[in-house]
This record gives sequence, C-alpha cells and structure tokens, in this order.
Amino acid sequence: MGFAALAKGDGAASLPDAAEAWIAPIATRAAELGISDIMGEALHLLLLRRQGAPSIHIWQQLPTAQPQFVLNLAAFADPSVGFDGEAFSAAVTVAVQALSLCGPTRVRRIAVSFADLAGLLARLGMAYDSQPARELGANIAALMRTRADSASAHLAEYLGEYAATAPMVAVNLRLMGLGARPVSAGTRLLHEATTAILPPGPEAALLGVATGGFAPCFSPLTDGQLSEASRAYLAANGISAEAAIAALLAGDNLLKPASIEAHQAMHDAIAPWLHDVPARPELPAPSQAQSSGPLPARRRGYTQRASVGGHTIFLRTGEYETGQLGEISIGLAKEGAAFRGLMENFATAVSLGLQHGVPLADYVDAFTQTRFGPAGAVEGDPAVSRATSLLDYIFRHLATSYLGRQDIPQAEEEPPYEMPRLPLDLPEAPREKRRNLRVVR
Repeated sequence: MGFAALAKGDGAASLPDAAEAWIAPIATRAAELGISDIMGEALHLLLLRRQGAPSIHIWQQLPTAQPQFVLNLAAFADPSVGFDGEAFSAAVTVAVQALSLCGPTRVRRIAVSFADLAGLLARLGMAYDSQPARELGANIAALMRTRADSASAHLAEYLGEYAATAPMVAVNLRLMGLGARPVSAGTRLLHEATTAILPPGPEAALLGVATGGFAPCFSPLTDGQLSEASRAYLAANGISAEAAIAALLAGDNLLKPASIEAHQAMHDAIAPWLHDVPARPELPAPSQAQSSGPLPARRRGYTQRASVGGHTIFLRTGEYETGQLGEISIGLAKEGAAFRGLMENFATAVSLGLQHGVPLADYVDAFTQTRFGPAGAVEGDPAVSRATSLLDYIFRHLATSYLGRQDIPQAEEEPPYEMPRLPLDLPEAPREKRRNLRVVR
C-alpha cells in the first residue's frame, strides 16, 4: 500500500526502479560536488533495511519548498547494543544531504523526522510512560538535531551559501553514549530549519512504521491480536504471552496502554530539540463539558483537499490561539444539494460541540469506522490511505492532526460506490406482446 501511493504514474512499477529514479540524480550531484561517493549506496541501504525513506514529493520528483525524510527508529534497534546511535547519526547525515540535493533549486527548510519511537522502546523492553523512556526520546531528538545541523554546516562549506547561523544550544542531558554535540554558536548553516516530527505518510507505510513520531501505542492489540510492539516488549523482558495473560487475570496488566498524560510528557521531553513538532496532545475534557468560548474573529487553521473514493472533499479547520481545534467546515465538490447541506450542518453541529467542551476524541471514537458511500481509497492526504465513509476520513484526519493518534485500525476495502441517479435505475418490466392497433376514423 505504501509503495503504491509513492510510485510515479498509474501503471506497473517496481520498488528498485522507482527508488533508482530519484536516488541516481542525488548520487550524481553528490559525487560531482565532492560531497560523497557512496550516496546512492547509502540511500539504497536505508530503504533495504527499512530504516529511512523520503516523502512522496521526492519519489515522484515534484517541487516542494520543504522536502522531507522520515527515519524509522524501530529499525535502529540492535540486540547487541540497544539503540544503534552510530547508524542513526549516519542516516541523519545522509538524509540531510539527500534533501539538499534532490531538486534543481536550493531549499532553505528541510524536515528530517523520526517515527515509531514506541516501537523502539518496545524492542528495548522500556515502558513508554517512564523516565528512562523520556530520556532516551529526548536524547534521540537532540542527536537528530545536532547531526542535522552539523550536516547543514558541512554542506554550506561545499556550496558556499548559508541561510542561518547556528544558535546556542545547551546540551545538558546525559547523552547515554550517543555523542550528540551541537555545532558551535554562530556556525553558518545551509538551512533555516532541519528537523521536524511529521504526520505519517505513505513512506511510513513502506518502512513498516507502526506509530507516528513519538506517539505511544494506544492499544496493545491489532486486529484482535497482540501488536508487533506488544510482542517485542514481552520478548525483550523475557515474558511469554501466556504469562502476560496470567498476570492480567491476576489483576496486573503488563501491556497497559499509555495515557494522554504520558504522551504529553514525551512531547515535553522531545519538543525543545526540534524545529517543528505537532501541537501538544489534548487532555480529555471533564465529564461535565466546559465551554471553550467563542473562536477569535481572525483564527488560524488550514484547508485539506482530498479525494475519497473519487469524490473530492475540502476539510477546513479553525483553531484557538492555543492551537486547539474549535471549528470545522466541510465542502463537497460534486454531490447533490441535499447531501452538501447535510454535511455542512453536521460540521456546524460538531463545531458547536467543540466550542462547548466536547472532546475531539469523543467525536473520533463515534464517527470513525462508520460505513456509507462515498468510501474507498484516499488521495491527496498522506495521513489517511483509505476510509469507510466521508465521516470516517474526516475524523481519521483530525485524530492524526490534532491528537497525534495512530491507533485507529486501517479501513477495510469497500466495493466501489456509485452515487444514485435520478430517475432511479429500475429493473426492466417484462414486455407484453404488442397488440395490433387499427386507426379508426
């Protein structure tokens, strides 16, 4: 599914050929500039080991103001050393170089990101809601930032250009042997920004990423079975599935899902190190909803255009000054007036609920997995690949964008949906034998 969305064109495609199409130009430029003679090999190895991949713009060689590259943290788990910081550092450097050389024009902002911190912690046998886990997350973020800035400074020397100077960064964490040293303050950098936490796209699916960014695994199950992360956590701690079930029956849940508070604590540990991170996860509202107040007259938000089963939808959001979601509107391109009006009024009802304290999470739980047409493959939104209805798509997207949730089960494939036509297609009535008519004057 991930590669199908990344591959250029609509015909048959192979992963090696599609990868070589974007890797070869980058490797050629790196060799010509004297930056690296092994860039192509390094990028192929990242894909082969499922450790890293660029975003769809690079796969399809489309222009973008901020090219992106995601690194799969779980793939850097090494049974002998734990987290392989040396390999991760090298991958960050390769990602920065690739993003800087991927297009004909110089870009000032790039986004090297990581994903599936929860999967890495599980493989290391660490509980997500623990101080050691937060320290490791912060150290990995610091390592990614310092390596990315160092690579940016190195490229500035080769290209003779710079967009920013390195700030004073105080690394006061115990870096646990990861060797994160910031570049000196005032060092010239090629980029204004180098790091971010990105919403999951098809490149994450290609790498087998289970959770986006630093989000926890909100459920130990996938499709009614123990998730890969749950099995890895039990194995790392020497616990069998049978022993975990016995402990659960005795009242001790060894696979207790992480809370929103744990997600917030991880956000607070990681966010200071990176240039761009998602908004802090929201706490569920109290049982008695409390009004959030009216939205400001001039509000922030965004418009997301997507296609669900071939039907175009425009989802617009309005935010409070804190970044909290307070309003949505839904625009449909070709549906009938009655259906458009129904969706517009539904959006108004949701907006009123949000402004009066109804948690977004409640809407997500209520409307994801609803089934009605249009439904099917989603195009134009890398955060969602398939939806069982327009409402399912809307709240999957909002859950990813505003709650950082990656635990919603994937939508199953539905038969193609056809809008009803008027007059309705009715079965043909059996034809009666025609009678001979005679004109009488």
